[in-house]
Amino acid sequence: MSDILSVKELRKSYGKTVAVDGISFGISRNEIVGLLGPNGAGKTTTINMLLGVLEPDAGTIHIEGIDLRSSRSQAISRTNFTAVYTPLPGNLTLKENLMIFGRLYGLKDVPERVDEVIRQFDLYAFRDKKCGVLSSGEQTRTGLAKAMLNRPHLLLLDEPTASLDPATAREVRAEIREFVIQGKGAVLWTSHNMYEVEDVCDRVLFLSRGRILLEGNPKTLPSEHGKKTLEELFIKVAREPLTLGVF
Repeated sequence: MSDILSVKELRKSYGKTVAVDGISFGISRNEIVGLLGPNGAGKTTTINMLLGVLEPDAGTIHIEGIDLRSSRSQAISRTNFTAVYTPLPGNLTLKENLMIFGRLYGLKDVPERVDEVIRQFDLYAFRDKKCGVLSSGEQTRTGLAKAMLNRPHLLLLDEPTASLDPATAREVRAEIREFVIQGKGAVLWTSHNMYEVEDVCDRVLFLSRGRILLEGNPKTLPSEHGKKTLEELFIKVAREPLTLGVF
């Protein structure tokens, strides 16, 4: 498998506060990697640097071999993102939002592609409703539809099923797994739902205080560190990082 994402010695500080402290990792094609950690661990800062929203203080980011710093537009064109804290403009309808983003992404088949993702995420009944009046779950699915518009090779998902009921969340996880298995893409997935992480991720990275503390298979990593579940390991990382011998 070839790398979709390669991160080397990435660093970011805000004044004297170090948010990301020299992390390095990669994501292979057809792989879903979970980026885990307590609030303040550096997850959102890392994602913002991968999106080109924040400039790293040091380090490199390559997306399919393209340097994000020197060729931002080319690298970002292969990427997309969604999170519950980035809703689409509420005064536009669901379809209007997707049409605008499709044009911003430079798609040639905008109406056809918009119709595809509307049906893929079961949004047809809401296509002419303004996004501001959609339920939180409907907005979440709309954000996922937007994120899939340009058929990204690197998909960044920050708590993508947080507002979904269990049945819809399961369907969304299946859609994303299918996207990874059948296509050319890879996913970086953040979540506080350890059941979901274990279900969907091939590998996890635990961040604490801006550093990668642990890495491995979510199904076997807990037992390697004397814990029964991924949730127990998450709690240990959040409360007792010093006992894991990194800091």
